[in-house]
Amino acid sequence: MARGAQQGEPHDWVTRAADDAIRHAHETHGDDRVITCASGASPSGPIHLGNLREFITPHFVAEEIRRRGIPVRHLHSWDDYDRFRKVPAGVDPSWAEHIGRPLTAVPDPWECHDSWAEHFKAPLRAALAEMGIEMEEVSQTEQYRSGAYTEQVLHAIRHRAVIEEVLAKYRTKKAEAVAESEQEAEALADSVADEDDEPAGGDLARFPYKPYCRDCGRDTVEITAYDDATTDLTYTCSSCGFTGVTNVATQHEGKLVWKVDWPMRWAYEGVDFEPGGLDHSTPGSSYTVGKELVKRVFDFRAPSYVAYAFVGFAGVQKMSSSAGGVPTAADALTILEAPILRWLYVRRAPKQAFNIDFGAEVVRLYDEWDALGRKAGAGDKRDAQVLAFERASATASAGTLPTPQRVESFRQLSSVADITNGDEAQISRIVGASTEELEPRLSRAWTWMSEYGDRTTIREVPDAARLAALTEDEELWLRQLLDRLPDQLELEPTTALVYGVPKLARGLGLDDPPTDQVKQDQKDFFRLLYNLLVDADRGPRLPTLFLALGPEKVRSLLTP
Repeated sequence: MARGAQQGEPHDWVTRAADDAIRHAHETHGDDRVITCASGASPSGPIHLGNLREFITPHFVAEEIRRRGIPVRHLHSWDDYDRFRKVPAGVDPSWAEHIGRPLTAVPDPWECHDSWAEHFKAPLRAALAEMGIEMEEVSQTEQYRSGAYTEQVLHAIRHRAVIEEVLAKYRTKKAEAVAESEQEAEALADSVADEDDEPAGGDLARFPYKPYCRDCGRDTVEITAYDDATTDLTYTCSSCGFTGVTNVATQHEGKLVWKVDWPMRWAYEGVDFEPGGLDHSTPGSSYTVGKELVKRVFDFRAPSYVAYAFVGFAGVQKMSSSAGGVPTAADALTILEAPILRWLYVRRAPKQAFNIDFGAEVVRLYDEWDALGRKAGAGDKRDAQVLAFERASATASAGTLPTPQRVESFRQLSSVADITNGDEAQISRIVGASTEELEPRLSRAWTWMSEYGDRTTIREVPDAARLAALTEDEELWLRQLLDRLPDQLELEPTTALVYGVPKLARGLGLDDPPTDQVKQDQKDFFRLLYNLLVDADRGPRLPTLFLALGPEKVRSLLTP
């Protein structure tokens, strides 16, 4: 089995995690097995950009292992057999009748998918495909209902005394994750990391297996008896009053409790690497408990593991396409190219918390990405930053992810899209490239400007009052500009003219370097032009604005 990255290559958190996964596989199974990098998520609501870390972390690790020529798979478990826990804002309150039922048994209130679970899986699948993330998917509903885990369930029940011993030991060590923001506090409140810590009362309250009621479909049951010889389990449902008997060996009507279910799957699937949120990593939480349970009960070694920190969101007030108002990967991909969204995650170690800002920060982010692309393209220095760029830009199966054929700055494209109101013909004329050459960036620039940017409002008629109050310098600047403004505008000559007018007014030539006084005059002149053209002190780049408006409109708004 190949081991480690090539000597002399840059290293990052992905390199180290891949090394650990390979080591785990080698020491646990030998060299003759496909390495399994796993992830898991409950489709209980919008799978937002914080949840995306669960998917993207094992993806990058699997990609690194694959790059080394080692067989690997990214296995994703949909925890769709989890209970429906609460009705989110914006959903008909009558859906409360489904609380306690499996997510796959809850109808889709929007009536576009077969179930609640599928409603939230579908957009995430599409976004992952756009990002080049491929994974082998497993439905826990299908696994449990088909009886795939029956032997493991019976094994856990037979060892329930050991399970309770471990759970009891860690209950006293429970420590809560500390939230650093209101958003993080809300995320932790929805965590299932400690879901099994406070079961209902009764002698069999801490039984490791829980059925769904055969009558009403809810998990609101109290186990009243279990026969080890026959595997008959008797229960009473507090929701509907039904009393029933389910045979664990032959009737697949329930699931293991979370803290037993997770380590069971590690052993069943042979997991070598899996990430988890910090809420799963505190003393007494899922990973620390599972690490001991998987060894003592299922005779397997816990996978190598990285804990990941919270991802927050800023500038999302208008992001309302998802129930609950949290931004998803699909939302982000309307304004960020897929490689850039991938880069936000791979450039930081998983334990680093960060915010994704959909406001003005997006412009700076594109500038930083473009600068890194130039550095990578130059090939002078392949460091950790370039390695992150490479990981974000391509995958082993999808190849290089879509990028513009003609790279124009996001700042420029959003500005041009703004002042042309998205008119493709005008955009192509001003930028000097076809819109096809500018995609996929152009459409994202227009979406960002439309949804999050400060739109420019062009004056309909001249500002007579401001034109009547021009100073002597301002009159001179406008006169020299209008005298030299051609009937056909091109970007470079227009740029030279706009910047050059204050030079001419001070007796300099257009090509002369500006003096300190000219630099101040330029600022004042630009402010004047913005006041007269868009009724603001600033706006899109003036040469671009001139080209979008055309010489006739410019003259009409600048002529006293």
